Amino acid sequence: MTTPYIVAAVVVGLWLLLEFKTSRPDGTLISVPPYRRIMQYLMPTRNESVVYFDAEFDATKLNAWLEQVKVTCGSGITHATVAALGIGLSAAPHMNRFVEGRRLYQRKGRWFTFSMLRTRLHHQAKIGTVKREFLDGESFNEWCDRVNGGITEERSGKKTSGDKELDLFNLLPRPLLVVAAKLISLANYYNLLPGFFIKDDPMHTSMFVANLGSLNMGAGYHHLFEYGNCPLFIMFGKTELAPMVVNGEVVVRPRMPIRFSFDERIDHGLGARFGIEAVLRVLRDPERFFGCTKADMSDRKVMWPNAEWDKPDA
Repeated sequence: MTTPYIVAAVVVGLWLLLEFKTSRPDGTLISVPPYRRIMQYLMPTRNESVVYFDAEFDATKLNAWLEQVKVTCGSGITHATVAALGIGLSAAPHMNRFVEGRRLYQRKGRWFTFSMLRTRLHHQAKIGTVKREFLDGESFNEWCDRVNGGITEERSGKKTSGDKELDLFNLLPRPLLVVAAKLISLANYYNLLPGFFIKDDPMHTSMFVANLGSLNMGAGYHHLFEYGNCPLFIMFGKTELAPMVVNGEVVVRPRMPIRFSFDERIDHGLGARFGIEAVLRVLRDPERFFGCTKADMSDRKVMWPNAEWDKPDA
């Protein structure tokens, strides 16, 4: 008769240990007001909590800057937009949080993931992902080199670590694959996923970025992934000529749309506003933040954090 009690005591003890485990390799638990804590129970999933924001900006200076730097530095729209998002994340650090196990965490490091076609503009091309960290004191040139390294790896045709993991999971029959997916989610809920798994997983990231403008498409409204712990999804659309009001006059300018999807459990709308404002100010005048010549881009070691974003415009 004592054996069932011992087993029950062990099970309850293990469950309590898991419940009180708050440490994670990718985040630090933070205390929150009661109303924000209860949100984790009233809206337990990311897509129950998603909020959408629209933004757009005059891309005149961005287009002119891109024409210059693509020759001198080999930089493109992806490098600029994601770098601007990195500055936005440093300007609004509360947006670099995530919810897991119905608790709120401040993320360790600032990470982004972006998707890309492994074969340019081919409708049957496979989708690849690149995950990188925003590093303090990095120049724009150093940033571009790291992004290009990820793009080259994805388009090399060689299997990445992510490909190998997916191939391994796809060997499982459907019932076992369902169980494996649930076990990973459960381990994440109880903070049991190891650091090496989280570091290489593209869905454990500060933000996911998709540049549909490079595919000549508009920006859509994207859902948030329940897998992983990414609370932000940003989509850029193609630049189109559109009427804008400038100094009280209606003029036609190139306009780029951006769509933001974010988990409102991580912060309120004011925090999102500061981040979005920082992103837009960078993209309206990228030369001010990143430089223009190769030497200038190499000398500016202040991309993240960047104190320029909230200074008055000239």
